[in-house]
Amino acid sequence: MKAMGINGHGEGGGGRQWARADATRQALLQAAQEVFADRGYSDAGIAEIVERSGISVGSLYHHYGGKAGLYLALWEDYTRAQEEGATQAVSAARKSGERDPIALFIAGARAYLRVCWEQRDVARLFHEGEGPSGFSLMRRGRARQWIAQNTKLLRGLNGGPDGAGGRRREVLSLVLTNVIGEAGREIAGAESEQAADEIIEEVCRILIRLAD
Repeated sequence: MKAMGINGHGEGGGGRQWARADATRQALLQAAQEVFADRGYSDAGIAEIVERSGISVGSLYHHYGGKAGLYLALWEDYTRAQEEGATQAVSAARKSGERDPIALFIAGARAYLRVCWEQRDVARLFHEGEGPSGFSLMRRGRARQWIAQNTKLLRGLNGGPDGAGGRRREVLSLVLTNVIGEAGREIAGAESEQAADEIIEEVCRILIRLAD
């Protein structure tokens, strides 16, 4: 089915319209990231974001609803990149024949932590400052999702789903996920890519020892 533009000219016009909208959103997000980094969330102003982006205040409210929407959109993009990186790494390891739950977990963790470095500027926003009302609750909810996903990934470790083996996996997943989360803070603040890579590899070695 062809995408129709506002004037019904098919996917050519619609494609250009979507491209312009995407460019608008990206300009707003980039400007918001810079202002949040400079001022902190509480002191960041809509006027400065608009000025830096070159986009109208009306477009800002149309796309994001305000300052909180911009912050949460940055958060969603960042966590989506982490999740996609980890999922792809685990999938690639499985395709190569890897079946060990810990090895699969480490593959996902390494990719997740790599995003912390690659997107370090935005990562620092979420590690160092406070966001809008309700953001802490959102972070806790996302952390619970990661723990649940990691618990499933470790399902093949030490026995079936019930009893002591299942409880060990739950606790192990909680500990390992928290270690990864704290490591992300250090990686985002690393002084160089080499330093970030060294932290990532040391964290992976620690995760393996904890899981042993």
